[in-house]
Amino acid sequence: MVKIPFSPAFIPPLTNGDKLNRYEFERRYDSTSKVKKAELIEGIVYIMPAALRFRSHGQPHARILTWLGNYEVLTPGVELAIEPTVRLDLDNEPQPDAVLIITPAAGGQTRISEDDYIEGAPELVVEIAASSTAIDLHGKKQAYRRNGVKEYIVWQVLEQKLSWFSLEQGEYLELTPDANDILKSRIFPGLWLAVNELLTGNMLAVLNVLQSGLQSREHAEFISKLGND
Repeated sequence: MVKIPFSPAFIPPLTNGDKLNRYEFERRYDSTSKVKKAELIEGIVYIMPAALRFRSHGQPHARILTWLGNYEVLTPGVELAIEPTVRLDLDNEPQPDAVLIITPAAGGQTRISEDDYIEGAPELVVEIAASSTAIDLHGKKQAYRRNGVKEYIVWQVLEQKLSWFSLEQGEYLELTPDANDILKSRIFPGLWLAVNELLTGNMLAVLNVLQSGLQSREHAEFISKLGND
């Protein structure tokens, strides 16, 4: 039997189910060219499928980004990112479908590292859940809550359901729509969502409701506050 000498430069491949800390996860991820997307959730590696379906992920993702992108454009001091790597803690490094942050300069709770990653908990995280529902509503939800993500949206596409959680005294409470079936962010004033219209694909109505939020007094006060921080 021929023994292969150990090389200190050898980096094991990233494998689904590996139990790693964030530093080892990044080391293996950076050296594994075949893996297109992987996340570290509560110390466990989840390798995500490279192929994404149109109606169960691609289209809902685009609609959420359209909604958030319009809010970002008219809210100085707020920034939107698509699938960024987020260094939450030693056991968690997810790539959420979307994050909305208050910039560090405006008093937000994240920072951008020297190598251009988000460090800390974004104010708002969004996940489009089809095959990933079990992770998004359990392991990820727990990690986001513990690390102080203030609002967490999970769009369960196959169930035609959207849940919007707000962090209250260390626990996630699900927001309830107002009398007009509109959900309103507690962290981003003016970020209003017509949930039923989003679920049925009526994006014109979604943007009209958002526009009302952007014209509200609370949104104007929010912009003023961000500018003064």
